[in-house]
Amino acid sequence: MAKAKTPRASKPKAEKKVLQMPGNGTTGNGFSADLESEIRLRAYELYEQRGRISGTEEQDWLDAEREVRARHAQQTQTA
Repeated sequence: MAKAKTPRASKPKAEKKVLQMPGNGTTGNGFSADLESEIRLRAYELYEQRGRISGTEEQDWLDAEREVRARHAQQTQTA
């Protein structure tokens, strides 16, 4: 005759942690989501202009950030 199975204690399921954008419209690095998107797009454009050569990611980002921030500052001053 087969033995009856004893119920096992169920393990608590691990909670899935979902990262969310901060509620104030900024990313974790202090950029607004729109500003970061503009910088990211401009950095990619610079990467393509350089012939898609890897190793210049940081410089492309810094150049793009400087350009986008300058454009935003100029627009704020004229508004």
